[in-house]
Amino acid sequence: MKASMVTMAMTLDGYRIDETLGVVRGIVVRSRSLFGTIGAGLQTLVGGNITLMTALCERTRSDAFAQMIAHAEELGANAVLCVRYDGTEIMSGVTEVLCYGTAVRVTPVPHTP
Repeated sequence: MKASMVTMAMTLDGYRIDETLGVVRGIVVRSRSLFGTIGAGLQTLVGGNITLMTALCERTRSDAFAQMIAHAEELGANAVLCVRYDGTEIMSGVTEVLCYGTAVRVTPVPHTP
């Protein structure tokens, strides 16, 4: 599925929704490694962006997004609308990231001059 077919909006410009296939999701549960925690702790001493945690968060969100897209494709969707992310700390140092949206089948709307 092309990235342009995934949106946080409720519609997709230039397309008509033919069928709603339901909610799709990707769930990733991650923990920080001991080395990552120590490295991030050292980065907090100088302040600013904690790049080790930023990279971990980006990778986790990306993995959850990819799982959601795979779930949508399994249902036969060619687009996902209303995409959202949610994160929950399950226990100390362990976080769940959920990416979810509505899987749909869409067709292009003919352009009229």
